Amino acid sequence: MSYALYVVDAFTNERFKGNPAAVCFLEQPQAESWMQLVAAEMNLSETAFLVAGAESYHLRWFTPEAEVDLCGHATLASAHVLWESGRLPRHETARFMTRSGLLTATLQGDWIDMDFPAEPPAAAVAPEELVQGLGLIPRFVGRNRMDYFVEVDSEATLRTLRPDFGLLARLEARGVIVTSRSSGSPYDFVSRAFYPGTGVDEDPVTGSAHCALAPYWAKRLRKDELIGYQASERGGIVKVRPDGMRVYLSGQAVTVLKGQLEG
Repeated sequence: MSYALYVVDAFTNERFKGNPAAVCFLEQPQAESWMQLVAAEMNLSETAFLVAGAESYHLRWFTPEAEVDLCGHATLASAHVLWESGRLPRHETARFMTRSGLLTATLQGDWIDMDFPAEPPAAAVAPEELVQGLGLIPRFVGRNRMDYFVEVDSEATLRTLRPDFGLLARLEARGVIVTSRSSGSPYDFVSRAFYPGTGVDEDPVTGSAHCALAPYWAKRLRKDELIGYQASERGGIVKVRPDGMRVYLSGQAVTVLKGQLEG
């Protein structure tokens, strides 16, 4: 059996930038073990699997090594493909049932707005693996239900980080978000994200990380709308707007591959 398969660069309008995600359309749910094998074969930070329902798509996300509870860039990529391929009219809202509840996306010109849960970090004690793994004394350490959250003193410090991924993989968390205030416009803050425990040492652009970054920096900078830049090698831009217990994430996307998965 064949399945429609796409690779989309998310949180960018340039091919080979941003964060690539695979998007696979299924006629019916498949075994978790099979989806995990496909994700390992794709070897991207996330592979999204979609099954059409009556009023929404059932969406699951897999790294090469594990299923995750929340993923922004693969959701952005999925919505992009739905509209681009004509599976969903461009004026309609994309609706996804996920392990983090209902997520929605709307097309606003060249940008896609997504409605995600807020995941603000609460202050936490830094484990030794976190301090030694990053090789610095953090300005702030927090934790939400998924990740450790670390603020460092400057963008220069953030950009020159060389983490010990073996130590970070020992943390009892999905991963580590590291952030600082931006050194200049047009960005309000910068970040990097590390997930060695799930097979992704550094994620190029992480939508779900911005569910923590948005409420944190909105409070710190006293702004309702902010622009974040994830300073990985590929790089990507995420616009954010916190709204209570929700966060609106905005990004762009571009398709780089269309094909068939022989399953």
